[in-house]
Amino acid sequence: MGDSTKLVDVGIVGLGSMGHWHTELVQNAGCEVVAGADVSQDAREHYEEKWGIDTHGSHEALFETEDLDAVIVSTPNKFHESAAVAAFEADIDLLLEKPLAHSLESAERIAEAAESSNAFGMVGFHNRFMNAATALRAYVERGDLGDVTSVETNYIRRRGVPGRGSWFTSKNVAGGGALIDIGVHIIDLTLYVLGDPEVTQVSGVTRREFGHRDDYKYLEMWGEDSDDTPSFDVEDSATAMIQTAEGQTITFDIAWATNGNEEETIALRGTDAGAELDKPENALTLHETRNVGVEQHVDSTVTVPDQNRKEAQTECFLGAVTSGTPPSISTIEEALTVQRVIEGIYRSSEHGGRPVRFDSNDIAVEEPLSQD
Repeated sequence: MGDSTKLVDVGIVGLGSMGHWHTELVQNAGCEVVAGADVSQDAREHYEEKWGIDTHGSHEALFETEDLDAVIVSTPNKFHESAAVAAFEADIDLLLEKPLAHSLESAERIAEAAESSNAFGMVGFHNRFMNAATALRAYVERGDLGDVTSVETNYIRRRGVPGRGSWFTSKNVAGGGALIDIGVHIIDLTLYVLGDPEVTQVSGVTRREFGHRDDYKYLEMWGEDSDDTPSFDVEDSATAMIQTAEGQTITFDIAWATNGNEEETIALRGTDAGAELDKPENALTLHETRNVGVEQHVDSTVTVPDQNRKEAQTECFLGAVTSGTPPSISTIEEALTVQRVIEGIYRSSEHGGRPVRFDSNDIAVEEPLSQD
């Protein structure tokens, strides 16, 4: 992004692996991390030793002591609210790791604080910076696919349960399991390529089939189990459907673990053409029917340059801090919509998969038909 970001002084709240990653990204963008904060003394000591940057035992101490232009929060989900609200009250521009919060109520309080602040907020849905996704959104907006009526979205790991007993597998801290961890990414990306449509109804079912089992087998663990009997009180898969105000239907299949192939795809079906986005490959395929000499079906591979999505997100955030112009991508409002969808799926599952309707700011489970 050039020299324009060199005057941005950044603080990091949450000094685990994500905090280290963000520190590197900020420094690579030509800015300075002036201090960090974490409640864990071990995390603070490791951070200071690696980066030579001062740390504080709380975000309150960080905000009171340091003169910050911006802050990046990468704590476990449950602690997003306290740090984010404090940043907004101090009018410090914020980049908050996904999801917005561990619960809808907490997310709404963050959004309220953002509205009352002179600072802006951005949420870490870095896949919005994938070039293939940007291209697909442009095709949709230009009308190349006609009316997009249905979408099939999958984010499936064959064996990808995080370390059991970590905060990822604690409903109290994370807010849920696979749905709020990886599902939130693919739901956000799907809404993004569709142009962020209004969601009117959600239904879904969550399941716990693998993570709680003593005989769970894996080739790769995303973390390490904490002990011999690690806690696991969250779902490890979910199936859901969303309906939009435009009449589109979006189906989701999300899993940390399954007996099947791994997949991260978004398939759009339109009245004039279709498209499939392969997220790991940054690849886009268009499916068209033409009449050139003879009727024919054409599958076209769209080749776009790849880029580091985290780097692009960091540069967008720091550029917005420098210019004083809030970013138009990965906003608090967009993240709140995703949080409402997540909440709707959980509520639907709790009621046997019954539809959940969105009416203004209300989320209501549809009552079953009377048997009278």
